Amino acid sequence: MSDQYDVIVIGVGGMGSATVAHLAARGVDVLGLERRDIPHSYGSSHGHSRIFRLAYAENPAYVPLLQRAEELWDTLEESHDRQLLHRTGSVDAGPPDSALLEGSAQSCEEHGLEYERLSSAELTERAPGYDLPDEYEAIYQPDGGFLAPEECTVAHVNRAHEAGATIRARERVVDWRTLEEDGGDADGDSNDTGGVRVETDHDAYEADKLVITAGAWTARFVDTLEDVLVPERQVTARLQPTEPDQFDREQFPVWNLAVPDGRYYGFPVHDVPGFKFGRYHHREEAVAPDAFEREPTQADERLLRKFAEMYFPAGAGPTMGLETCLFTNTPDEDFVLDTLPEHPQVAVGAGFSGHGFKFASVVGEILADLALEGETDYDISMFALDRFEE
Repeated sequence: MSDQYDVIVIGVGGMGSATVAHLAARGVDVLGLERRDIPHSYGSSHGHSRIFRLAYAENPAYVPLLQRAEELWDTLEESHDRQLLHRTGSVDAGPPDSALLEGSAQSCEEHGLEYERLSSAELTERAPGYDLPDEYEAIYQPDGGFLAPEECTVAHVNRAHEAGATIRARERVVDWRTLEEDGGDADGDSNDTGGVRVETDHDAYEADKLVITAGAWTARFVDTLEDVLVPERQVTARLQPTEPDQFDREQFPVWNLAVPDGRYYGFPVHDVPGFKFGRYHHREEAVAPDAFEREPTQADERLLRKFAEMYFPAGAGPTMGLETCLFTNTPDEDFVLDTLPEHPQVAVGAGFSGHGFKFASVVGEILADLALEGETDYDISMFALDRFEE
């Protein structure tokens, strides 16, 4: 006999932990399954700090979701014994005509966000750790900052437990199927709305609904995403500043910077030694999530150190740490938030493309809506699965 639940969630990282917490808070009997520890450092929800920013060059349509995410992070923090969201302000900088700079300003204008446009000299006067080219400009938005990702996951799991959820770590999902398929329905219902059965390396469980938030492993459970989701190796560095005061939270906003060889991002010193930064899409290495070079290399370090020496010289002291994580990219770098057309009782959250963690609190709310109602009041049309159909 299989244990029976209302909803099962596969993957209890940033997105899955939020989903389990929202479901449990609504009185749902929910099971979360995680193949590794909670939290862990094998996926996309670790690393001591993740940027939170309301100025959103990617697309102004993200801003309402960010505003709701901020509300939910603040609410979650009230019930947790450690700070989750650290506000430092955010900087988007680059050449005056860069897409990053103009997109950031546009998102602020469209949504009435407070912001300032600063010259490179004005930015350095305010935050001496920045040493950008004279012609560069910056958009400063005061509400930005960073999240502590491991703490966020722990806080969501604690809230889920308090509301009665069951969460099982170190239990790897092997497969799932609908109960109709499990019963051997030869006709194969093309719009199946029955329950699901999930098999792990420990046991089997059944539920009315299923949510898949398995990060870089999601395509293993959703065949239609096999050619859509591309896991990518990412590396960040932590270097000890030679001028430590310039890189503390009081003087060093989180940032995104467009330079000739790509877009970089970074943080003040927090929790562990060193000023942390990385390059989006690092060395553009598509990988299999269980078979890639997890140990950072000297080539990784050289790429990142060269950048720091050029744009943040007072932060380019001895190396304190290098760390890998995974991006899971979609072709357009927008998320996937939808139910499966052939199995509407199954909701999927995936493809967060290196900029998703800040949304985890509201993504959990959206996925809970999709699991229970099949729809949500949020406008998630840009995240629909059918946009990838040929």
